[in-house]
Amino acid sequence: MSAAFTQYIDVAQVVLYVFWAFLAGIIIYLHREDKREGYPLESERSANITVQGWPSVPAPKEYLLADGSKVYAPRAEPYDARPVKATPIGPWPGAPLEPDGDPMVDGVGPASYAERLDIPDATVNGTPKLVPLRRTEGWHIEERDPDPRGMPVIGADGKVGGTVKDVWVDVSEYIMRYLEVEVTDKAGNTRNVLLPTTLSRIWASRNRVEVKSITSKQFTKVPAIRNPDVVTRLEEDRICAFYASGHLYAIPERAEPLV
Repeated sequence: MSAAFTQYIDVAQVVLYVFWAFLAGIIIYLHREDKREGYPLESERSANITVQGWPSVPAPKEYLLADGSKVYAPRAEPYDARPVKATPIGPWPGAPLEPDGDPMVDGVGPASYAERLDIPDATVNGTPKLVPLRRTEGWHIEERDPDPRGMPVIGADGKVGGTVKDVWVDVSEYIMRYLEVEVTDKAGNTRNVLLPTTLSRIWASRNRVEVKSITSKQFTKVPAIRNPDVVTRLEEDRICAFYASGHLYAIPERAEPLV
């Protein structure tokens, strides 16, 4: 029995073509699905231009969240009207931006942040996921680990920027997420700011916490939180962006070329 349909086409050839068509369909489908977030893009040439490429943005799909609420993707997002406090160095689209003032405070470049919901990240039970130890019962720092509370925080310039007053824990993952640092400004006013543990190093032998991303004076510029015992998603993005941007902007030399 022959597997050929004609003198030039057989079963193996048809199966190969069907596989190619199926693979092409999967690639197009996945490429279309990854446009559910972040599309259509904004054009630097005109606000009337819609940039979505090919294939186009898919139809909205409903997603049920853990708290019972529903979201749709893609969806109409509110326009981000925040002014960009930076000036392009050239007239062409996509030209690099030169900060107009303090980029770490103005949210320029690596200090930029997304306009997330101004609500706290929550557990499956609906309670805030990030809380200070002073507000948790039955939680403590492992005895074999260093306790950073009371330790001075040293900035990139080798000077003290503040003192650790408390530790914020992630009750869903059982880890320390932030250090609460008391800082004092030039006028003598004190307030507490959050320091991501991932951007700090706790030295038990030296009895101090070291931060390489910002200097001691810049701790007073860390974005504040409204509630002393709760941090929202938007506030988290602003705080983490501020510290991360220090790797480029904290010291003028960091923004210069290496050679």
